[in-house]
Amino acid sequence: MGDSDKLDAEPVGSGAAAVVQALADRGETFAVVESLTGGLVAATVVDIAGASAAFRGGLVVYATELKATLAGVPDDLLAARGPVDPDVALALAEGGRRRCGADWGLATTGVAGPEMQDGKPVGLVFVAVAGPTGAVVRRLDLDGGRVAIRAAAVTAALRLLVDQIHAAPPP
Repeated sequence: MGDSDKLDAEPVGSGAAAVVQALADRGETFAVVESLTGGLVAATVVDIAGASAAFRGGLVVYATELKATLAGVPDDLLAARGPVDPDVALALAEGGRRRCGADWGLATTGVAGPEMQDGKPVGLVFVAVAGPTGAVVRRLDLDGGRVAIRAAAVTAALRLLVDQIHAAPPP
């Protein structure tokens, strides 16, 4: 079973509900910085009743220069690696955390297609979480069209955030 098969098995909203509940229980908040998903993570989260207890907001930084100006990704990192990179994903997550005044930051970046971007293949996605105890990034190699890749990235990002929340010591 490929990554996308595993990700599709879980309804996207259940990941958002798990994030909201876990953070509300801890009295913590999160923010998102989205490139690849273009606001889909935020839209999924705000579909959950009670999301305002944990969700601060976020940034959609689809254009590369906005990753620097709005999310605080270093210009030299973007110039050297391009927007689809694990270190860029980590910088996006940390930037969202800082800029939105949240305990946790969640970020997505990748290539949804239909064509390669800067030599990166369609389906290459990085999701990252920055939190009180550090940051982590996960690489995904997804199959399918734009809609499937973006939906799977949302599911994976929310799952990564839930995992990191549960692994963190209580505040």
